[in-house]
Amino acid sequence: MLTTISGQQLTSSSACRPSSLEVSSTSDTVSLIIVNYNACACLVACVSSALNQVDEVVVVDNASIDDSLAQLEAVFSGDRRLKIVRNRENLGFAAGCNVGIDHSSGSCLLFLNPDCVLEQDSVSRLLQVLDDHQDVGMVGGLLVNPDGTEQAGGRRAIPTPWRSFVRAFGLSHFADRWPRLFFDFHLHKQPLPTHPIEVEAISGACMLVNRAAIQSVGHWDEGYFLHCEDLDFSMTLRGKGWKIMFVPDARIMHDKGGCSRSRPLFVEWHKHRGMMRFYRKFFHHQYPGPLMWLVALGIWLRFSLVAAHHSALLTLRHLGFQRG
Repeated sequence: MLTTISGQQLTSSSACRPSSLEVSSTSDTVSLIIVNYNACACLVACVSSALNQVDEVVVVDNASIDDSLAQLEAVFSGDRRLKIVRNRENLGFAAGCNVGIDHSSGSCLLFLNPDCVLEQDSVSRLLQVLDDHQDVGMVGGLLVNPDGTEQAGGRRAIPTPWRSFVRAFGLSHFADRWPRLFFDFHLHKQPLPTHPIEVEAISGACMLVNRAAIQSVGHWDEGYFLHCEDLDFSMTLRGKGWKIMFVPDARIMHDKGGCSRSRPLFVEWHKHRGMMRFYRKFFHHQYPGPLMWLVALGIWLRFSLVAAHHSALLTLRHLGFQRG
């Protein structure tokens, strides 16, 4: 039967964490780690697509209030490969990933969003690229939308403050004339490569990481609750000399936002808060103070506009409901 572990730590502190660095892993095994929070039916579809491609599945539940775990247990009640870890409160994505690390045993760890569905043999393709390059610590695949088009974020450059400024003001149109100056950090509009390529960052929706790489950098930064922790993890790995590869023939369907549409303001708040943490952590020494102040102003101005937009939509829907 599946394993269920209840009563995880109430905070994200790692003081009492049973360090995964002491876990002896078996060579060439893959542990899938899914952080769940009210993913509904998405969770069953995700696990179903992955169960025969990995050696174990660790679902870390952040105190969901829907029936996603009940559905999962009903479908996979007799499968010993599945382990469910129940947190008593929502610790956030990064902390949830760390809990998953501590309860996994594979030599490679596949972090996957519950709104993702793996296509056949996608894990074996990712694993092959990871095995073929000893200096590669992490690989990611081709994220596609439900309509089959490539999704932004699967392959990207690090969004430095300057690159973010270029994108925000549409200056990437000048990239044809000055490519180094007006570079857009999203790469999905470029032609899809025919072979694995090195990139600066991949999406946290699907990351296959060598445990040795995790051992060299430590756990995910739990200062992020939601969003930008994948950029932080990419920067940290590269800072330790590990390469990151994008594998175009490993396809993953990602229903982006499928688990967060019910709380858009909550998600946007933590997204912008994560952006602030990311810029302060990695770039405050490289950019002058006034520029970082402008970056902060731009981030919170953007959040204000997004919040106003969502609030207006909610108001209109409410008025429309009342009139109906």
